[in-house]
Amino acid sequence: MEQQHFQNATVIKQTGSLYRLTFLPRWEPFTAILSGRLRLEKGKLTNPVAVGDRVNGFWQPGGNHRKEKAVITQINPRVNYLIRKSVNLSRQAHIIAANIDRACVILSATEPKTPFPFIDRFLVTCQAYSVPATIILNKTDQLEWAPQYRSQAGQYRDVYQRAGYTVMEVSARTGAGIEPLSELLKGKISLLSGISGVGKSALANRLDPKLKLKTAPISLAHMTGKHTTTYYEMHPLGTGGYIIDSPGIKGFGLLEMTKEELSHYFPEIFAASASCRFNSCLHAGEPDCAVRDAVEEGLIPAERYDSYLKMLEDPEGGKYRT
Repeated sequence: MEQQHFQNATVIKQTGSLYRLTFLPRWEPFTAILSGRLRLEKGKLTNPVAVGDRVNGFWQPGGNHRKEKAVITQINPRVNYLIRKSVNLSRQAHIIAANIDRACVILSATEPKTPFPFIDRFLVTCQAYSVPATIILNKTDQLEWAPQYRSQAGQYRDVYQRAGYTVMEVSARTGAGIEPLSELLKGKISLLSGISGVGKSALANRLDPKLKLKTAPISLAHMTGKHTTTYYEMHPLGTGGYIIDSPGIKGFGLLEMTKEELSHYFPEIFAASASCRFNSCLHAGEPDCAVRDAVEEGLIPAERYDSYLKMLEDPEGGKYRT
């Protein structure tokens, strides 16, 4: 029997050696495996094929998408992707998602607190790989009965709005702020990412209650999140568009980035650097550095500059407690 080939299917989930695909905008998932050649080309990547990838392949003889027998033979060129260096002994790289229209960095207005270096590593990677990013400040309803966190929430808003990012305040519990977020995501493929416990899955459920993704409260003993999402997985939204729900990330090592170009991915630092005395200035102690002057004058948030210096010293980064 002649092989039946398919083209431009979108990867919506990976579990072990199995992949779920569909032909967007249709939502008719079927299962596939990687061809032997793609498995051999894995190299230093933990996942040669990522959620969001558009792939070609063929139905196995005697199979079709209803009988869930397909083989992925080719990954089509990516429009963009997000990648991080795994913070484990293998030092392998992991592609978070590919061909996405927007990355939403989910933070909690209360607990768990996301460290600024983690947020900034994520945003730097978005800048480097041409993925528009938005900050989503969740759990804002809790500020009413936990006013001790208001300064923390205000700090997130101030730092990232001054850096040029949009900060949207929402509550997955009450639905506050969900309508403008839903409008932002409509017709797009968007990644929801952040550390465990910030409410990624709860936010997805609020965007579309039919999803019914598993959620769990944070640990009161350590004020940290519990992993409820195991795999990166794309879901359709009833209001239009698709979201990729992701597991909580414990660390975010930078990849394929030199010290000389790092400052280019901090918009406010890059803008100030035009007035530095030396074109090769790393903004870490050189004389007549306009960036350090801007930090001292309060024009660049100290939190962002501190993150920049940490990345300059240790691009691979360490694990963040989640």
